[in-house]
Amino acid sequence: MKPSLNRPLAVSVAAVLALAVIAPAHAQQDPTATTGTKTMRQQRAERMAELGKGKDEAKQAEEKPALYPNATRTAPDAKSSGKMIKNLQALQALYEKQAMAEVMAKAEEIAAMPAANAYDKSFAHSLAGNAAADLDDQAKAADYFRRAVEANGLDNDSHYTTMYNQAVIQFGLEKYADALVTTDRFLAETKSDKVEHQGFRAGILANMGRNDEAAAIYKALIAKNPTDKRILMNAVAALQNADKFDQANALLEDAYKRGMLTESRELRALYIGYMNASRWEDSQKVIEAGVAKGVLQSGPELARDYQVLAQNAYADDKTALAIDLYGRAAPMAADGEAYLNLAKVLEYSGKKGEAKAAAQKALDKGVKKPDEAKRILSR
Repeated sequence: MKPSLNRPLAVSVAAVLALAVIAPAHAQQDPTATTGTKTMRQQRAERMAELGKGKDEAKQAEEKPALYPNATRTAPDAKSSGKMIKNLQALQALYEKQAMAEVMAKAEEIAAMPAANAYDKSFAHSLAGNAAADLDDQAKAADYFRRAVEANGLDNDSHYTTMYNQAVIQFGLEKYADALVTTDRFLAETKSDKVEHQGFRAGILANMGRNDEAAAIYKALIAKNPTDKRILMNAVAALQNADKFDQANALLEDAYKRGMLTESRELRALYIGYMNASRWEDSQKVIEAGVAKGVLQSGPELARDYQVLAQNAYADDKTALAIDLYGRAAPMAADGEAYLNLAKVLEYSGKKGEAKAAAQKALDKGVKKPDEAKRILSR
């Protein structure tokens, strides 16, 4: 009678990918860092020029092309009222000193002044948002950015960069519905088709469980950016979560043929996708190629995957292959379960001496049902 084997845990591609949904890597709260669109330093230089400082730096910033040339918004004049210049200079000085709590307090004071115009309020709230983010008060940072946008006093580049930062922080706070509203407004008004902006929206949708919509965006982005692995892997995760396994496998298979899958996580996504589609031989080929190239390293994770292959080989009456695969899995497994399954298959194949040796190794490494190993040893 053919013995039953202890099953390893099932593996899904989503688990392998750890749902690597794109989290935005482009919004920055550090005013000296690059936002992926425009540096906060450039924005500050432009504003400082209006306060009587940094004119050369501002001139250089003005010569750069617009970040959102298709924006539907008519940019305001974006100048401080004469009465407020000294207050904004004082606010800027506090920021330069990195007195972030004082920056926020001064910004509130400025925004409440009757003489403050739209620009003054937007400038103050924007800087306060950066200060709050520097203090890791993300909720307050998001609110300050919201108020900066609502005041509607900045030039288009600064206005929309601030809006985008607001969405990114909302995403980080896991307020996905709010982040989607802000992002949809950003995209509607800027008409941006940049990868980072469209990919960010797809990431929000995926985190909201709207995987079909996310996958559609990712696939469109892949068509335009076929070598971008981050988009690829996010598309695969979204397709898997939408139960579109064949489409996910097709994307991975194409990337594999083009030499794009160079990390263990990426190869696992492919060969486990093959497993889920019962393409056992294809899965084994990818594993063996990955091991040969040193991309896949020995360890419990690889052992578990070998056991899945072995179990299915055994179910298909490919006993010799099952023995081979269990033999590969057992030494690197965290426990003795693979050795125990190996012992069962060996005994079933009439190889009692080898079966007993495997059973003893199973006991040495530890198994959930040691009596099964002991019975093999006693026969």
